[in-house]
Amino acid sequence: MRRVGVATYPGAVLVIRADLVDEIMVHARAEHPHEACGMIAGAEGGDRPERFFRMTNAAKPTGDALAEEREQAQRELVLGEAHAEYQGERRSSLTYYTWDVKERLRAQREMDARDEWACVIYHSHTRSPAYPSQVDIDVASGPANDPRIHYVIVSTRPDAEPRVAGHDLRSFRIVDGVVTEEQVEVVETYMFAHTGADDVPDSV
Repeated sequence: MRRVGVATYPGAVLVIRADLVDEIMVHARAEHPHEACGMIAGAEGGDRPERFFRMTNAAKPTGDALAEEREQAQRELVLGEAHAEYQGERRSSLTYYTWDVKERLRAQREMDARDEWACVIYHSHTRSPAYPSQVDIDVASGPANDPRIHYVIVSTRPDAEPRVAGHDLRSFRIVDGVVTEEQVEVVETYMFAHTGADDVPDSV
C-alpha cells in the first residue's frame, strides 16, 4: 500500500485505488488545455470509489455555433458578473467546466439502477493549482450539495507541484462554502485498507 498526501484535518481521508488516480490523470492530460471533469461511483452508503465515469465538459467548443452560444449564455448566468472572467479573459473551458446535462442524467440513472452514488467528483485546473476556486466552492455549496462527496482537483499546468503519487492532486470536502482539505491515501487494492470491517476476509 502506498500512503501519500498530507492531512490538514484530523480524520478526513479519501482512500482511492491507484488505477483510478491514473484514469483521472489520463483524462485530465488528454483534455488539456481544457478542463476535464468526471465522477467515480461507489456503493450507496459507502465511501469507496469503484466505477469511473469520464464526463464531457459542456463548456468545450463543439463547432455548433448556436449550441455554443446557448451554453455561453447559461454559463454567464450561472457564474454571474463576479466570476464571468478569469485573469481578465472571458471564462471558457480553459478555466471552467460544467456537466453535459443529458450525459449526467444518464450516469445518474445508471448509478441509481446499481444502488450507487457519486462519492468522488473530479475536475482539472489547467492554469492554477489543485485548489477549489470560488466558482468551485459556490457550485459545490449549491442546493444539491452532498457533504459526503470527495471533491478531487488535479492540476495539469506545467509547473504543477507533485503531491500525490507524483501528481498535483488534492481532495476536499466543501460544505456551505467551507473548504476542508483531506488526506489522500492511494492504494493498490482496497483489501486491508482502513475502509471498513468488510475489507477483512472472513475466518475459515
